[in-house]
Amino acid sequence: MKVIVTVVEKIISEAHIDIPDGLNQSAIKQHILDRYNSGEMLTHMNIYQVDFESIGAHIIQGQADTNYLSLSEVKL
Repeated sequence: MKVIVTVVEKIISEAHIDIPDGLNQSAIKQHILDRYNSGEMLTHMNIYQVDFESIGAHIIQGQADTNYLSLSEVKL
């Protein structure tokens, strides 16, 4: 029997970065978004917390993945 298990987790990451002094709230937001979108901030990200959301399993019955007899979903 083949089972495909899907785990959904919410991962919260934290990065400690330096930004220029004297920026207003809008400029701080834009600076952070620019660093994130450029990929520069991703290298500073550390996993802070992982919350379990759900787990599910698709049970495939049959001889081959592409030739299965039935497919059912089980929520664990």
